[in-house]
Amino acid sequence: MKKGFTLFEAALAVALLAVLVYMGSVSFLPLIPKYRLEKAVWDIRSALNSARYKALFEGTSRRVRFSAVSYAVDKFDEGKNAWALAERHYCEGVTLESNNSPVFTPEGSVTGLATIYIKNAWGIYKITLAITGRIKSARVL
Repeated sequence: MKKGFTLFEAALAVALLAVLVYMGSVSFLPLIPKYRLEKAVWDIRSALNSARYKALFEGTSRRVRFSAVSYAVDKFDEGKNAWALAERHYCEGVTLESNNSPVFTPEGSVTGLATIYIKNAWGIYKITLAITGRIKSARVL
């Protein structure tokens, strides 16, 4: 008496499993823009909070600048009396719009209040920055 599977039966089972995995993974593709948008919102909120706390603890002003696909954090160099790039981050799959570049002062306040829009195919988020340094984000669409 023979026990087990033939090579043909095993190959057929693996092929069926591959088709099922492919069909399952295709159903998750529309969710990619949603997670890219939420990641960008989280990253920008984190960068704003980090710039605020670094300005407070290090005693130097920090500025956050936005372009269409990235944002940069600048540190004020008092010796050169100019802004120096501290870090730059790219946001994949989203576009950014900002009406201003907020500057966090060592006293804990913010000059240049900002409204930042983060957009992609999934929707739009709006991040607002108050003079007290409070950061609020909300989904617009």
